[in-house]
Amino acid sequence: MQSFKPTITSKLPKVGTTIFTTMSHLAAEHNALNLSQGFPNFAPDPLLIKLAADAMQADYNQYAPMQGILPLREVIAEKIESLHGAQYHPETEITVTAGATQAIYTAISAFIRPNDEVIVIKPAYDCYEPAIEVNGGVSVFVQLQGKDYTMDWSDFRKKITPNTKMVIINTPHNPTGKVFSREDMLTLQEILKNTAIILLSDEVYEHIIFDGKRHHSASSFSDLASRSFVCASFGKTFHITGWKMGYCVAPEELMREFQKVHQFNVFCSNHPLQQALTSYLKNPEHYLELNAFYQAKRDLFLSGLEGTKFTFSPAQGTYFQLLDYSQITHEPDDDFAKRLAIDHKIASIPVSGFNLDQTDHRQLRFCFAKKDDTLLKAIDILIKI
Repeated sequence: MQSFKPTITSKLPKVGTTIFTTMSHLAAEHNALNLSQGFPNFAPDPLLIKLAADAMQADYNQYAPMQGILPLREVIAEKIESLHGAQYHPETEITVTAGATQAIYTAISAFIRPNDEVIVIKPAYDCYEPAIEVNGGVSVFVQLQGKDYTMDWSDFRKKITPNTKMVIINTPHNPTGKVFSREDMLTLQEILKNTAIILLSDEVYEHIIFDGKRHHSASSFSDLASRSFVCASFGKTFHITGWKMGYCVAPEELMREFQKVHQFNVFCSNHPLQQALTSYLKNPEHYLELNAFYQAKRDLFLSGLEGTKFTFSPAQGTYFQLLDYSQITHEPDDDFAKRLAIDHKIASIPVSGFNLDQTDHRQLRFCFAKKDDTLLKAIDILIKI
């Protein structure tokens, strides 16, 4: 019998091994301190672990409702109204998801058809473009300007065409640590007004903002909220990235289409963890205290690098810090990052891969969501370079 050999034409021909996988592999292979991938190396609150265990013992081990359990959706609605003054109906405008990445993919899949254009602000987290491409859409790029990553709204305006279906923003921003100001959000609202463009707002670091700055959610601006999917992450907020829990909010007419895709993708997310998060979210201090917690880690990391040849502007948000190494070497960032991992035993992420045309500003991204002793070890390595 002649064997059947399928003809394989990749829907994502340009996608290979990610830089995150590459650098984490190098870190493991060379026993390097891993400040590359964005996950904490400290435990979450023991109370949250206990709540999850209690939910399992109480037999919340079967499917949750497709949208998520109603008590969790209700506490999410209360949280958003308290922080941003926006009202989302728990029964029709909120979906609990298997992490924010699933929420982002689902929103794109629900609306992007072949040849629809999606504006992506570069540098950009790497999950946006493949989701656009696999759905037949076209990514249209706006590059943040210079080493300080300033938004050029005039360039943004020029990129809008009759084919623009969606705009994706990320604030606080990975990998730069920048935060969109109120003026930025008002400018975006004015540009999108009187269009049918959907906004996808990736706000997974919403509770990690420093130096007295505020997070300006798309949900806080009436016209933006009317056209927006806002995606959030319990994993980033509560140091539980491995739980893959998040949520998405949007007006009912948008959420209805989102849920059509969601129910045939994952159907629902982890039931006992939803029960645990419902109880945990009832105390707002569990997320409101994060700004101070992570600012202390950022400040510890940066204070140790004062006076070195690394230069930096302190991250405004997220748990990532960019370090400029141009006073040390002119090596491309890919090469320098690999050399640091192999020769100096510390892993980071080169930033050029996030940029349009691989623009290389000689910057590396370091994750400071680490134990203090890990950060002190990192400082000890970096000050000797």
